[in-house]
Amino acid sequence: MSNKNAAIVELSQTANQFKSSIVLQYENKYIDVKSILGLFTTLVNTGEYELHVHGPDEAEAKTAMKEVFEKHGMTVAVI
Repeated sequence: MSNKNAAIVELSQTANQFKSSIVLQYENKYIDVKSILGLFTTLVNTGEYELHVHGPDEAEAKTAMKEVFEKHGMTVAVI
């Protein structure tokens, strides 16, 4: 569980460095990645996630977020 917690904190902290909107889609749920609470209630170690990034710094945000997901062994498709 602590590994999941570390992933959630790092994902949220990374997302908050960017102005862009960063939303994680999992099944039929959409979660603001900048919200730690939203991530805690949704993030699981298995499953396919889609990351939707829109805004002025989206290229940098997509790269940074993908790196954090991969670091924690989670699969994400950046849209």
